[in-house]
Amino acid sequence: MAAPVAVLAAEEGSSETAQILSESTPGECKRPQFGTRFLTDPRQVFQHNAWDNVEWSEEQEASAMRKVSENNQPLPQEKQEEYDSRANEFWNGFYTIHENRFFKDRHWLFTEFPELAPQCSLDNESRLEVSDSDHSQQERLQREHRSEVPSLSHTDGDIPGSLATYRILEVGCGVGNTVFPILKTNNDSGLFVYCCDFSSTAVELVKTNPEYDPGRCFAFVHDLSDVEADYPVPEGTLDVIVLIFVLSALHPDKMQASISRLARLLKPGGVMLLRDYGRYDMAQLRFKKGRCLSENFYVRGDGTRVYFFTQDEVHEMFTEAGLEKMQNLVDRRLQVNRGKQLTMYRVWIQCKYRKAPAQPLGSDGQVRGEDPPSSTIA
Repeated sequence: MAAPVAVLAAEEGSSETAQILSESTPGECKRPQFGTRFLTDPRQVFQHNAWDNVEWSEEQEASAMRKVSENNQPLPQEKQEEYDSRANEFWNGFYTIHENRFFKDRHWLFTEFPELAPQCSLDNESRLEVSDSDHSQQERLQREHRSEVPSLSHTDGDIPGSLATYRILEVGCGVGNTVFPILKTNNDSGLFVYCCDFSSTAVELVKTNPEYDPGRCFAFVHDLSDVEADYPVPEGTLDVIVLIFVLSALHPDKMQASISRLARLLKPGGVMLLRDYGRYDMAQLRFKKGRCLSENFYVRGDGTRVYFFTQDEVHEMFTEAGLEKMQNLVDRRLQVNRGKQLTMYRVWIQCKYRKAPAQPLGSDGQVRGEDPPSSTIA
């Protein structure tokens, strides 16, 4: 096996970088699985840059809980309201400072989320352990998900992507480090990608990128937490919605309504993909006192905010939105700084939830498997 090539993948809105291992070049369509490097001998920890699916000891988890508990005194309400009202300002400032130099394209996406490149020859198994039920649901999705849908209609003329047969929306696109790999890798001629971000600065960076193609992509400014704001597509028309380190930036009180709003955009069989911060991630444990807004919700030094999830919290939100679970995993990774002999424990939540497929109709116009309505006899 060829030696892995280290690819730095930055998480949106964080000064942390996550080292992701890939054994293929960015332009390749077929990518090997992640998750093949396991630390069986602690004495070997500094031999590689990262270890996969690392189990935590009871002592380690108890220590993390104590650390979080010590920093669980929320800031005054007026400060919390200030961070909420100025959120747009803080995110614009973040992207003004970092522009596109801070992030690396997320080519690992096509291994974790093969739905983003359905025309590529991909191994659809996740690198993390998935139950037989999860696998059967994934396989069923692949068979049902590509059903043709009518072109979008709009009273004022064609909207972007109106002729597409496979539509992806990324919410919280940042400077395009998910969007551009999708456009370069997915060779589906019917593909159209919508992408939006809270920050107008970030969206402008996407639009001015030389790889931005208005014929295949439409970038726009949108506040995910504003459930009254319109999206540029009708409900029930999207195949995939992508949420990568974005839901955690919302106030916890606004998360459920935001997910429910997005779920209505999915067509039957459509899938929502999420990767975000998990409880007791290194980034959470590094917060000092005076940065806590509410339980497991913090503000960074630049004013941007972040929440750290459990699997159950995410599951409850997505099922409340009417979606069914395909995958809900905790990704625990040990990253290593061999030069400084430091170990860093990352914890991410990775999920796939979908809208139930439409039930086929029989020749009598009734849903198959259902009894026809009974007639009333006078």
